[in-house]
Amino acid sequence: MKRRQFIVQPNFVCSHQTYVLEGAFRSYFVNDEGIDHTIQFAIEDWFISDFNSYIHQTPASLFVEALEDSIVQQIAYTDVEELCSENPKFERFFRLVAQKSFAFSQRRVLSNLGKSAEERYLEFQQLYPAIIQRVPQYALASYLGMSPEFLSKIRKRLTLKS
Repeated sequence: MKRRQFIVQPNFVCSHQTYVLEGAFRSYFVNDEGIDHTIQFAIEDWFISDFNSYIHQTPASLFVEALEDSIVQQIAYTDVEELCSENPKFERFFRLVAQKSFAFSQRRVLSNLGKSAEERYLEFQQLYPAIIQRVPQYALASYLGMSPEFLSKIRKRLTLKS
């Protein structure tokens, strides 16, 4: 995959889960005002998709875009269903992936509801230092629920504190 290439786009059914071997991705949606909101990042050893579209086989609402030139493996929805029905080990594997994804999403919602912008940035920095170095500031700001300018002010203030 080349940088800026899309693997999922709104209104098309997401028929694959994507596993990142090398590179970085983000999933996001664009609201009615034209503002994009980053939902997820994925780097090596992570899955990314529009999971709602994938699971329900309905049109996607998200874009999934390569942030770097990347190498991925994709598995089709029908192939996952077949693997899982034939081998309980695959059923367990995909269940664990889904559970981890749900737990991650829940932690993010709680963080967004209960923490200040600076606390969200510091938490992300602590949990995902490799991602901060690889994603553009606008995407990180979007993920954290702030403008790139506000994120820049937070970073500057933290640098001055050091």
